[in-house]
Amino acid sequence: MTGTVAEHDARIAERIEGTFAPLFALVEGWRTAVQDEFHGFAVQGTALAAAALDPFMDALARPALEAPGGLVTGAGFVATPGLLADAPWHLAWWLREIHGLDRGDRGGVRRLEAVNDPESDQFRDYRQLEWWRVPERTGERHVTGPYVDYLCTDDYTVTVTTPVMHDGRMVGVVGIDVHVSRLERVILPILREAAGTGTVVNGSGRVVASSDSHRVTGTLLRGQDVQSALTALREGALSAGGGEGTRVVRCGDTALFLVLQD
Repeated sequence: MTGTVAEHDARIAERIEGTFAPLFALVEGWRTAVQDEFHGFAVQGTALAAAALDPFMDALARPALEAPGGLVTGAGFVATPGLLADAPWHLAWWLREIHGLDRGDRGGVRRLEAVNDPESDQFRDYRQLEWWRVPERTGERHVTGPYVDYLCTDDYTVTVTTPVMHDGRMVGVVGIDVHVSRLERVILPILREAAGTGTVVNGSGRVVASSDSHRVTGTLLRGQDVQSALTALREGALSAGGGEGTRVVRCGDTALFLVLQD
């Protein structure tokens, strides 16, 4: 790989990373704000309750959901089970109202109507979901997806979550959902500047967006060369080739990778 090609690939990967930077900053700001709110509850001797926390989280998340043309399609806080006195299982989560096929905004925001009764057939233990499990295990921000979000919208989604800590333990996660269709609007023009085909995938090789219309969101980008390169990058390699005519580049700390093929 020539220096010129490598530099061009790196610039494209950096621009894709830049798409996520405002989202990461948003989630980090919410994490700090919610942790401060929990600290305030402790100082005042106020019981931890959904009735007090939800209006705060609503006010925090709503501006991102109401921003015209914004990427954020879902946002909020999910509590550690048993934490809140009035809601043993609790999702304080809001959704942007979106039209059908054109994915245009309606301008409204609605609360997610989650099933919080473990005895219900429709109940789902969110502790088993990746966007909860990984931050709980690592204590770090995590990007989940693309996956079909059956809990909220039934659309292909990327979710960013980060743990909220209080008194040395995780009290929940704050996060955002982004429909992949919205990400594509931003990422595709960048990918089209690549020489050949550009595809953004997650660590497992599942397609987020591609300049090749035959590579559908959520499908696995197959090929031993690509999978071997992804494995090397996940294990800490700075760069990896995917065989003749294939290059794989890490998109910063997004947990996504850029696959470029001549």
